[in-house]
Amino acid sequence: MSDPLVLIPARLAATRLPNKPLADIAGEPMIVHVWRRAVEAGIGPVAIATDAPEIAEAVEKAGGRAVMTRADHASGSDRIFEAVEKLDPEGRHDVVVNVQGDLPTVDPAAIATSIAPLADPSVDLATLVAVIEREEEKTNPNVVKMVGSEVSPGRFRALYFTRATAPYGDGPLYHHIGLYAYRRKALQRFVGMKPSPLELREKLEQLRALEAGMRIDAIVVNNVPLGVDTPHDLDRAREIIAARRTA
Repeated sequence: MSDPLVLIPARLAATRLPNKPLADIAGEPMIVHVWRRAVEAGIGPVAIATDAPEIAEAVEKAGGRAVMTRADHASGSDRIFEAVEKLDPEGRHDVVVNVQGDLPTVDPAAIATSIAPLADPSVDLATLVAVIEREEEKTNPNVVKMVGSEVSPGRFRALYFTRATAPYGDGPLYHHIGLYAYRRKALQRFVGMKPSPLELREKLEQLRALEAGMRIDAIVVNNVPLGVDTPHDLDRAREIIAARRTA
C-alpha cells in the first residue's frame, strides 16, 4: 500500500428516507458528518462520489471535495470506480476505501483499520465485522453474517457472507459491516464482472468477489456503526452525535 483514497458514494434516491444524505444532524447534512469521520481516519484524501448537485454543494460548502458521477450506476462500487478514474487517471492511488454515505457515527479508527489486511499481497479486499451480541440479530436476515477462518487474532479470511444464521454450532457469530478497502486492480476487476448467482440469491454484492476466487479478509472491530435507513435511525444518529458533543 502506498496511497489510499477514501470515497463515499451518495445519492438522493432512497425510498425509506428520501434525501437522506442531506438530512440535518446537529446543524449539518448527514453526508458532511460521514465526510468528517473519513477525514479524521487520516489515511488519505477523501471525496464524495455523487450524481446529485445538491450533495456536492453541501460537501463543498463544508470544505470537502465532491466528484460528479453518472446517475445510472447499479451500486456504490460502480460509482466509486468512476470517481477514482476521474480523480486519479494516473493511477497514483493503489487502494480505494469505500465508506457508505449513511454512516454518520462510524468510528474513524475503524475506517483506518480496514486497510490493514491489504499489507498481505494475497488479499484483494478487506472489510470489517463485529461480534453479534443481541440474540435477535443472530436470526435477523437484515443482519449479514460473515463466515470465516481466523488467520490471526481478530482477523479472518472470509469464506462466505449470508443473511442466514451461520455458521451452525457453538461460538460467536460475526456481523458484517459494509465498509470495504479494495486494491485498485481488484476494484476494477470487480466492477467489470456480472452479478454472480449467489450474489443475486442472497442480495449481497460481496459474494461476486468470492465466487470469482478473490480473497476478502475481515478485521474485527468493537462496534457496528449505525446505518441510517429510516426516520427512527435518523433520530438515533442525532441523539448519538448530540451526546458526543456534550460529553
